[in-house]
Amino acid sequence: MDTLMANYASDSDSDGGEPAPVPGGAPEITRRWRRGAASGASRMLKATTLYMSISLVSFEYLRVVIPSDARKQLALAMKRAASLVPGLYAIDADYALSELCKDEQKLEKVLLSREFHVSLGRPVAVQVHQIDSFIAMLRQKFQSQQRYWMEFNKWEHFVNDDCTRSFLSLEVTRTGLPEISKQILMVDEVYRLHGLPEFYKNPRPHISLVWALGDISGKLKQAIKDIEKYQSSMSSLQKCIVQCKFSRIVCKVGKKVHDICKIAD
Repeated sequence: MDTLMANYASDSDSDGGEPAPVPGGAPEITRRWRRGAASGASRMLKATTLYMSISLVSFEYLRVVIPSDARKQLALAMKRAASLVPGLYAIDADYALSELCKDEQKLEKVLLSREFHVSLGRPVAVQVHQIDSFIAMLRQKFQSQQRYWMEFNKWEHFVNDDCTRSFLSLEVTRTGLPEISKQILMVDEVYRLHGLPEFYKNPRPHISLVWALGDISGKLKQAIKDIEKYQSSMSSLQKCIVQCKFSRIVCKVGKKVHDICKIAD
């Protein structure tokens, strides 16, 4: 999990997708020197104080697991994508999609059975002293959430801000879109209170399944046309790609994952 292209000013994914560089992500060290007089004309270092301002990258997302009954159709779509676009890799796992497609069990295990992410906020640098209030405010905002259905019904491609990676994704355009949009606004409010940049102006919630190096928008557009043409020949029951219920929001700060909202089954 990114301005994105494809009318997004644009994933991450990206759902799963590469975080953009964050200003102030590295420690900044300021040295203050106090020098005192020594014997004769010489002077010596009396004391050195190091002041370090540390920030950790944070991002918030919905957790999504693809239902088992949708994985077969997705596997077929991934095989078509692999045959049309060389150099695709499973999101986060970095396995070549062309190799995974040679073994259906491995394709399902490595790619389709994993957890995907729908980003609710930009990856941002949170100062260490802000983390407690940041997490507390997010939890307060989301304490009264209810379950809702979301449907990933549209194939789309996205490109990260610096055009170093492209993503093949599934976007939410109908069921679940109003609810996710409200959740993004709630995260934005917490960001504002902490002086952090808000999310993209026209958010397009999605999960990213595979990625490739560089901007390969043209190739991904053609692959999407082929996949959609194939799916249009199916029955209406088969066309529904991924449906699942919202149940959990997490915030990852550095290497630590904080539960923000979790709804029991």
